[in-house]
Amino acid sequence: MGSFQPVSNFIPRFVLLYFLFLIFYVMASMFISVPETAVSGITGAETAVSEPGLVSPVAGLLIIALVNLMIIIPLIQSSRWGGWKLALILALSYYGAATFVVQLESWFFLTANTVDARMLPRLFLMGIPPAFFFIPLAVWVLGKNSSTVDPASNPVMVMPLRQWIWKLTTVVAAYLLLYWLAGYFIAWQNPVLRAFYGQPGPALPFFKHTLNTIRDSRLFLLQILRALLYVLCMAPVIRGSRLNPWRTALLVGAYLSLPQNIALILENPLMPSAAVRLTHLIETVSSNFIWGLFMVWLLHRRHHSLADLFGARAFPA
Repeated sequence: MGSFQPVSNFIPRFVLLYFLFLIFYVMASMFISVPETAVSGITGAETAVSEPGLVSPVAGLLIIALVNLMIIIPLIQSSRWGGWKLALILALSYYGAATFVVQLESWFFLTANTVDARMLPRLFLMGIPPAFFFIPLAVWVLGKNSSTVDPASNPVMVMPLRQWIWKLTTVVAAYLLLYWLAGYFIAWQNPVLRAFYGQPGPALPFFKHTLNTIRDSRLFLLQILRALLYVLCMAPVIRGSRLNPWRTALLVGAYLSLPQNIALILENPLMPSAAVRLTHLIETVSSNFIWGLFMVWLLHRRHHSLADLFGARAFPA
């Protein structure tokens, strides 16, 4: 593909982008660089001190930068767009998927636990430097600063309104199903996690737990909103991808699962328990990756029948 750089040109660009991402990520972390005792008024000082992360802070930053670049660079290089159009679309998509949608859950779950009124807006602000400063620079560094658009016709995601409605409904329902199954059978099996969210003791049976939660519809309404926002963030990626559907699906799955969660390898006073962080990492990476594959499979093109949907044409090579 013509937009991908030869190795000799790519390596120095990658090194430059690596350092730039580290700079903007550290800049973003300054929004929440508050003393550990700042959250002690909510849950007590004993919960404000974070357990160590899976890796050291330095190694964690290097891993986070590498993981993000392995997603951002293919997103830029595989896009049929360029220039400010690509920079703006991808910046909004990245901020929405990696920060805004994620911090909606922080607002819902952690404001009664470790996130106070001063901290909450900072969680939304911290995603601005990587999204709106780094990504436009990355578009320029990778040589995609031209505003030309691929002139070839693009049938991706073009389908009748009726098909859009049932497919979007199915995608949202799939998100709710995966979210709930992974939440219960992975996350909720951890007694430390249950205690962190204020429900210590043995876990209720699946159906009883589900019925008890359904009584408060706010959680499911929030997850429907998050699913719709995720689709909104992924739509320009799917629509603009010049990769085949399989590769687009893998890229979208990684995009939905890794930038949002890879920071859980670091210590975090807002989620002090290492066991809770690791459990959430496994839960969300697995469920979001599968959902990303499903989203692209269902939304990447118009299907003329169920046989077409499940047939050999579903994911051409």
